[in-house]
Amino acid sequence: MVFISVAFAVIIGLPIGLLLFLSAPGNLHENRVLYTIVNYVVNLVRSFPFVILLVALIPFTRLVTGTTIGPVAAAVSLSVAAIPFFARLVEQSLRDVPRGVIEAAVASGASLKHIIVGVLLSEARPGLVSGLTVTIISFISYSAAAGAVGGGGIGDLAIRYGYYRFETEIMIFCIILLVVLVQLVQWIGTRLAVKLDKRK
Repeated sequence: MVFISVAFAVIIGLPIGLLLFLSAPGNLHENRVLYTIVNYVVNLVRSFPFVILLVALIPFTRLVTGTTIGPVAAAVSLSVAAIPFFARLVEQSLRDVPRGVIEAAVASGASLKHIIVGVLLSEARPGLVSGLTVTIISFISYSAAAGAVGGGGIGDLAIRYGYYRFETEIMIFCIILLVVLVQLVQWIGTRLAVKLDKRK
């Protein structure tokens, strides 16, 4: 579930984050109408609590997967939530790129493609990795919540066997597993972000 949702977050959320940054007032390709529409849609989806979004997307999930239960079905809602979540983190990371670096690239006559790939994404790599780390950890948590309502995974294991059957050992095992998983993801993400940071 987490892998699918994070993959969609990167594939779709990254371009949306770039679009938000580039079309924002005062930026390279300012387009107030486009920015307002995309910004509104991103905020709209992000304003839904995940469990409510999960329920609201049941018809769409059934249309896409043919079912509303199981990890694949839960991955649909997770992906819809992950895309705007990561897009906003991408936009923020790009805003942290020094203005002077972008202006220097524009002044040198660099193409938009070069500015995006060679300047924006290159300079923002530590922030993008940190944002991806935050996204993965957040959606590990969301996947556990999805499991509680039939999505499968660790959440389903903890609720069905640990809580409903009063098997405390299973509940504790699931908690420890989640803690270890989150710590591991955070450690890898932090190490990679530090390694990519040119300022260090």
